[in-house]
Amino acid sequence: MQSYFKKTGPPMFLLLVGSLYATATIGISVWPLPSQYSSGTQPLWIAENVQFTYETINNTTKNITYGSQTTNESQPASALSTKLVVDAAIARTKYRLFNDKFIPWKFHPRNSNFEPPANALKSYISEIALVQNASDPTNVFKALDGELDESYNMAITQDGQITITSLTSLGILHALETLTQLFYQSSSGGIYIPNAPVSITDAPRFAHRGLNLDVSRAYYAPSDIMRTIDALAWNKFNRLHLHASDSQSWPLEIPALPELAKDSAYMNGLSYSPAVLAGIQEYGAYRGIQVSIETDMPGHTSSIALAYPDLIAAFNVQPDWATYSAEPPTGQLKLNSSAVYEFLGTLWSDLLPRLSPYTAYHHTGGDEVNANVYLLDEGVRSNKSSVIQPLLQKLIDFNHEHVRAAALTPMVWEEQLLQWNLTLGSDVVVQTWMSDDSLARTVAMGHKALFGNYNYWYLDCGKGQFLDFYPASFQEYYPFTDYCSPTKNWRLIYSYDPLYNIPPNSTHLVLGGEIHMWSEQTDPVILDSMIWPRACAAGEVLWSGAKDAQGMNRSQVEASPRLGEMRERMVLRGVGAGPVQMVYCTQNGTQCAL
Repeated sequence: MQSYFKKTGPPMFLLLVGSLYATATIGISVWPLPSQYSSGTQPLWIAENVQFTYETINNTTKNITYGSQTTNESQPASALSTKLVVDAAIARTKYRLFNDKFIPWKFHPRNSNFEPPANALKSYISEIALVQNASDPTNVFKALDGELDESYNMAITQDGQITITSLTSLGILHALETLTQLFYQSSSGGIYIPNAPVSITDAPRFAHRGLNLDVSRAYYAPSDIMRTIDALAWNKFNRLHLHASDSQSWPLEIPALPELAKDSAYMNGLSYSPAVLAGIQEYGAYRGIQVSIETDMPGHTSSIALAYPDLIAAFNVQPDWATYSAEPPTGQLKLNSSAVYEFLGTLWSDLLPRLSPYTAYHHTGGDEVNANVYLLDEGVRSNKSSVIQPLLQKLIDFNHEHVRAAALTPMVWEEQLLQWNLTLGSDVVVQTWMSDDSLARTVAMGHKALFGNYNYWYLDCGKGQFLDFYPASFQEYYPFTDYCSPTKNWRLIYSYDPLYNIPPNSTHLVLGGEIHMWSEQTDPVILDSMIWPRACAAGEVLWSGAKDAQGMNRSQVEASPRLGEMRERMVLRGVGAGPVQMVYCTQNGTQCAL
């Protein structure tokens, strides 16, 4: 397992030699925005020998000195515990506090001096006390959405005492992420908070706060996924949904079906072994991120034919692929085949028990099922909904029976409910993506739902077509925009209010949402800049809500400098997030606002 502490970010910002005597004014900079926040004007310094204490409901206390950086991230699942997770989080927090070395020069006038006044008393923080006022439930690492209290309180006194309280270890983790954002490096090199006393009361608006990452159309090394998990945790997400199979490749290794990844991954070595997948999930657990898997079916499955050709109908039809799929290659699981059910039984018996220790959910897909495929399926020979629908119902019932047997909760895409009118169990979570109306219709039918309208929250949009066009079709498709153009910039993402047309008596069914990173034109080279900082904007909507305490849409003018600071911290921590604004704008307040 890659050690967190071996990761190194870009070089630190150059220390400023400013001419200003007074301290640069630094307001709230926390991202995502806390529920309640107040601060003063007293600077407090922190030294590397600061002591953390961790007190649980059983009155056990753990003291950690700066030299203790053991993360225990390679412990087996049976050894994973609240204490190990909090200890590792404390070690990461101390590492961040004294290694980020963040001077926010981009957000203050030219040549500012980031130093408290010379006559200010140099008071030091003496202790950081973490108090967990309840025992974690036994399912803390695989809780269902809404089962865990993620709230926390933080108080920083003028005399240097920091107290963090929460009912769960997850709340402690969130508080420690907030804590790292309150500190800066001074121009002379010390680490300080400029505005004690500080009081924070905080809790998430939505229980499910996720990123959907497509690891099938492009392969991402475990280190790429782990770096993404780190960034998710900094932004208080709690879910990573890996879209782990599709028409283009099947990168999941299934020991009971050894030919599957061997023949259906892009090449040898571009697959995820059971040990690697468990390591990714455990890495997430240490950071409060549940990593769940999607095995999409019956559509988006043609890669299975490379290993098991008899299971797929209409495999790789050319050149008329557009009749049978949204993108090449064509092919879907046969719907009336005993061999398909035998394959799925073997798949579920191998895969699901391995996933269960680290997640509450398994996603069985179900999007973009193309009816025309079943004209070429010898067991169906029809594209009529009346014929296909009962076969889809049989398939989903079979799959979800196995998901539940592995102590997991099923998830599906919206088409299974809204297009095919399948009967879903009351436990099934429906992931909507097509429109706000999809979300409204889903909850109106009494189902739990996730949002993520592609008109707002698809990160892959705006790169143009990934297809090539022959001269005869050139004019028809010119200027080659993709289906969801234009690019969804952070301001549009931030403006999305998923509850605007949901009746108050149905909002409890909206568990949260996910922002989506599909990989037709994204790969490891640009992964960070494609996701961040735009996903940060979704993170604040998910944590803080789309509206402020007065019921107004949150101001992007207020959000922009906070998001800019968050981006700089992420870059220092080794994540290649793109810029929010040019430096002239960030150094000059609201001069770049209209």
